[in-house]
Amino acid sequence: MSEKRTRKLNSEPHSQGATMARKKKAKPFRAVTAVKELARERVGRPPSEKVVVEKTRKPEKHKKTLHELLTEPE
Repeated sequence: MSEKRTRKLNSEPHSQGATMARKKKAKPFRAVTAVKELARERVGRPPSEKVVVEKTRKPEKHKKTLHELLTEPE
């Protein structure tokens, strides 16, 4: 009886993982991307962003505590 069961199980097609990969959907044409690509070819890539260090320092949000004022060297 166990022999019949194994034959039945092995004869069934495998439904898991037997699907074919789908094709990628074609993206619609956008003029903006085409213009940007042409500009990159002709001029080159724009420079990467640079981090700007603030020269002016913002005031502290909280007042110093009494302990900080007493322990602070003058």
